[in-house]
Amino acid sequence: MHKSQSGSLREWLIPFAFVVCAGWSIWHAPAYILDFIPPENPSLLDQISELQIRKDVTPGLPGLFGGHADAVDWLALIAIPVVFVFGVRTVRCASMEYPQWRPVDRVALFVGRITMILIISMTMVMLYEVFLRYVFEAPTLWANELTLWIAGYVFLFSGLYAMQQRCHIRIFLLYDAVPRWLQHVFDLISVILLATFACLLVYGSFHQVFVVKFYKWEMFGTAFDPPIPATVQPMVLIIVVLIAVQAIINLISDWNLDQPDHAEMDDLDKDELEAIKRSVGDG
Repeated sequence: MHKSQSGSLREWLIPFAFVVCAGWSIWHAPAYILDFIPPENPSLLDQISELQIRKDVTPGLPGLFGGHADAVDWLALIAIPVVFVFGVRTVRCASMEYPQWRPVDRVALFVGRITMILIISMTMVMLYEVFLRYVFEAPTLWANELTLWIAGYVFLFSGLYAMQQRCHIRIFLLYDAVPRWLQHVFDLISVILLATFACLLVYGSFHQVFVVKFYKWEMFGTAFDPPIPATVQPMVLIIVVLIAVQAIINLISDWNLDQPDHAEMDDLDKDELEAIKRSVGDG
């Protein structure tokens, strides 16, 4: 357990930098595919090449090392793990978050910060679209698809964060009525079932998701044409695996804790709701 510390500007800038680098790299993924794992199928190779030309934000920059990815693409790709590691190492638990966190929980905590930036980004895109649509009567062709794309990642990332925070939906009627040793049995069974589901999901979907959707870089088929199928479906498998790993971490971390009092936790939630109502003048 570590003492909670308040956030700072750094906890906004680091996840923002990660989102920018990851977004750039995802948009220019056809260049990476052509450089690292070029398709042997001529028609697929032509398809990826056409996508790389059509989606390139910096067409005037030459590719490095004789490839298709330019200097900005390489910089963004290299920055992703660097920024992620730095963010994981420097993330701090806020006062309202789960207090019994450990260093191994830093990944989920930083993913929570990334989710925060994605929610803000999604909101800004929607506000921009509303402004253009109703003020200038000039709606965009990309805001709706971009919002859907970001919302998919918000949904997935928040699942991992919710697992680490122990704030996912659970029914405690039977759990609270049994002794602590039997609660351990329930916890163990639930984690085994979750891990089994994750393994079976990856086993049954790996080829369809990574070979068909990701490697062929399947697009959404709209005017904006974002690679939603090629990116969101692989992330589903990755996040499900991470949630299963986080569940195992939670099981180990909470094993020796005292029996939780969920009635007391409900009272805390009520107090927080009353404080929020008073702050907005409804109390």
